[in-house]
Amino acid sequence: MLRVVLDLDDPYVVAYRQIHAISSPSGEMVEILERSSCYGGSAWARYHYSKGPLVVSSRNLGEWFRYLVRTGEVDLDLISSRRSAGISSVFVKGDEVEITYTGLGGGGVGATFTRARAGDVIRSRTTEAGGGRVATGTIVVPRRERLVIGVDNTDSKTTGATWSLVHNIAEKVDRYEARYISHSLVQLFPVPTKTQNCVSTAVEFACIPGREREMVEDFRKLLERYTVSDETGMVVCRSFDPSMLLEYAKRCRLERVSYEEALNAARSAGLEIVMDGQGLIGAVAAVPYFAESDRSVVPEWLCEER
Repeated sequence: MLRVVLDLDDPYVVAYRQIHAISSPSGEMVEILERSSCYGGSAWARYHYSKGPLVVSSRNLGEWFRYLVRTGEVDLDLISSRRSAGISSVFVKGDEVEITYTGLGGGGVGATFTRARAGDVIRSRTTEAGGGRVATGTIVVPRRERLVIGVDNTDSKTTGATWSLVHNIAEKVDRYEARYISHSLVQLFPVPTKTQNCVSTAVEFACIPGREREMVEDFRKLLERYTVSDETGMVVCRSFDPSMLLEYAKRCRLERVSYEEALNAARSAGLEIVMDGQGLIGAVAAVPYFAESDRSVVPEWLCEER
């Protein structure tokens, strides 16, 4: 039997699937989103990168590793096996974000080639990496803005589930201009009018400013086409930090909230109301729980009882 000889195109590079940068309006804060191809490697990077002075916080959500960073430049005091790599600079330059990574040895390979070859990177420059040397890699990605869509009430007592429909729509409308990043099910207070579990949904996109409208319209059309409810609610939030809705959302998770209160909360927060059925109550409540998938599924009223 003839055996096929297996080859590796590049045995020491595991390229990230995508890297994005969501900037605050002022450009002083950036959230770096890295879509991993190897969880173990990304977990190692998160441990070391989180020790850097530019990193405010870090977390992972599924295959996405997220770093909230201050913009600027620092000297990294790298120490083998203890602090082997990090983010040494982040700059917002017009409609682009420039990120520089620095690392020792294998950390230098991760800091250079694995990120330079990620999807949606515009351009990059890297030094030699590997062995005992210090290496640096700079990538340039589009400056993106956060967009969160909240949806509720798409099903009936016999058909459908909001979370699955919203996920499938978000995957379908994903594109370069508007990348689908996260999905959260938000447990609400079980009101008498619920269909079954009283859960709304938030999906997060990283968008090129001014180029997200077509995605939102495609999302709306698919939602209107496939919902089986006449009371669907859909809202769009364009904010780096939608925490202004958290107080309202917590109330929705603890008690029954009126439709008028939902309207007021949406308008006060500057949300775009796309579909205005009774599901608007839960749709608005879902928004501040974007990328909080583990926290948002916990019934808030049970936490209060404890």
